[in-house]
Amino acid sequence: MKYRTHTCGELTGKDIDKEVVLSGWVARVRDLGGLLFFDMRDRYGKTQVVTDQDSPLAKKVLDLHMEDVIRVTGKVRSRPDGMRNESMITGEIEIDLASIKWLSKSASLPILVEDEEEPGEELRLRYRYLDLRRKRMQHNIMLRHKALQSVRNYHDEIGFYEIETPTLIRSTPEGARDFVVPSRIHQGKCYALPQSPQLYKQTLMIGGFDRYYQIVRCFRDEDLRSDRQPEFTQIDLEMSFVTEEDIFRHTEGMMTRLVKDVLDREVLHGFPQITYENAIQQYGSDAPDLRYDLRIKQVNELFNDSGFKAFDSVVTKGGSVLGIRAEGKGSLSRKQRDELEKLGRAEGLAGLLQLPVTEANFTGIIGKLFSDERQTKLKETFDAEPGDLIMMAAGDTDETLDILGRLRRLLAKRWDLVDPDELRFCWVINPPMFEKLPDSDVLTAVHHPFTSPFPEDEELLQTNPLKVRSRAYDLVLNGVELGSGSIRIHDPKLQERVFDAIGIDKEEAHRRFGFLLEALKYGTPPHGGIALGFDRIIMLLAGGNSIKDMIAFPKTNTAASLMDGAPTEIDDLQWSELGLSVKTKK
Repeated sequence: MKYRTHTCGELTGKDIDKEVVLSGWVARVRDLGGLLFFDMRDRYGKTQVVTDQDSPLAKKVLDLHMEDVIRVTGKVRSRPDGMRNESMITGEIEIDLASIKWLSKSASLPILVEDEEEPGEELRLRYRYLDLRRKRMQHNIMLRHKALQSVRNYHDEIGFYEIETPTLIRSTPEGARDFVVPSRIHQGKCYALPQSPQLYKQTLMIGGFDRYYQIVRCFRDEDLRSDRQPEFTQIDLEMSFVTEEDIFRHTEGMMTRLVKDVLDREVLHGFPQITYENAIQQYGSDAPDLRYDLRIKQVNELFNDSGFKAFDSVVTKGGSVLGIRAEGKGSLSRKQRDELEKLGRAEGLAGLLQLPVTEANFTGIIGKLFSDERQTKLKETFDAEPGDLIMMAAGDTDETLDILGRLRRLLAKRWDLVDPDELRFCWVINPPMFEKLPDSDVLTAVHHPFTSPFPEDEELLQTNPLKVRSRAYDLVLNGVELGSGSIRIHDPKLQERVFDAIGIDKEEAHRRFGFLLEALKYGTPPHGGIALGFDRIIMLLAGGNSIKDMIAFPKTNTAASLMDGAPTEIDDLQWSELGLSVKTKK
């Protein structure tokens, strides 16, 4: 028996009068009096099938249920005038039904595949095989496939090797907890699942492979949110004899190609480069969204002895007065400005001073306290024009920057300033090399301890490590960090100095990273790379807001798989073979 001559998304007016065989799912059944219609669906599309109500097949058609799997035969014919659907490839034809056969019947559905309304997440994940039949999910998985092929084709064309690195490795915690795998053969010891292939890709550079990439699965045992999963996919790259600019050009080429292949849209090379310091000071975030302005400005010098005590005192104590110009929002009503005040306070501001800009001087307290010269300087600092609104807040510099960063994102959404179809990439470069652990004076690497410090800052490693900038960089798209990378350390002595700065002595360094440190002794080329979150890339290209919708079988926010019940208990025999027993926490 032949199941199909064509797919359900293939037939057009060129196929009129052909005898065809189709197989697929029943999407919808309609009784229009004299005629019975039903739609068949597969991943390629839908085809309409029709028969007369007086036909011997009418009873079978009326017995069809949604998601039954059927095989039909019939002749392709043109739809009557006025009945064509221009939005479908198959919209100008229908199948005159000749025979119908059930291949599989469906039970009553816990979620409706054809319903436009989104089922709840728990139901979607529990019945993922049904959820995957939905149009949006089929589209997302298709985009993912196209993106995978684009990345592979791009790298193959320019001489990169795709090299697989191990999945069972030694535990080298990199900021999140490792998933561990007990060994049956080496009882009492464990493998870890890789959080990233970092040490291995550097070892490949020492091995002389020069240009490596991998689309790799990574694992982190961490608390989850919409853009995190315990297992995820990243595009992993490493190159020898390169500078940051080489990495940027390569990655921009890959992303430009990917967007073109997947969305058929053009993205220009030469993504803007913003230092980490400027990103924080101007956008209140290390992942700035460049699709709208609302840039943050500091105006401390205008509040030295200005007479405005609330702000003057903050500046005197070492804080900052920071503000945002909202273009064209000077005409907001009193009620609307009160709502902005409440929004600012809800985010953590002590208050939000709002100044509508006109041709004349400011009104209110600033108009009373500021001279004409100081008012003009305030407008110039914010590049404000009549009709704009200046919003200012004062407080601890880092805290206020963070709050204004969140506030500008909320305002952009509220005022509909974001074009959802726009793709704005940027690089955020040279973040600090080190930071303090929370509630501690202990230093840790911001990126990872194999990141090279800025050459001019190497002398600060032992004297003032918090001032050391790194040769690291993040790629950001529409306010979302896609991934990060760095130029690596290839000098064993410099690597020792970096370990020393974060309190890792030689013994601990050898225990954690011994094989890489040994390899560094035998002629290591200068090298660098980047790792990009593939699931996040697909989420943004698909216009989604959760990477769960970009993964065929994701986990919940508690790292559980509702469809298959993982994680599950294992029996005592399995534990005993591993030389282990279980002691659960109360």
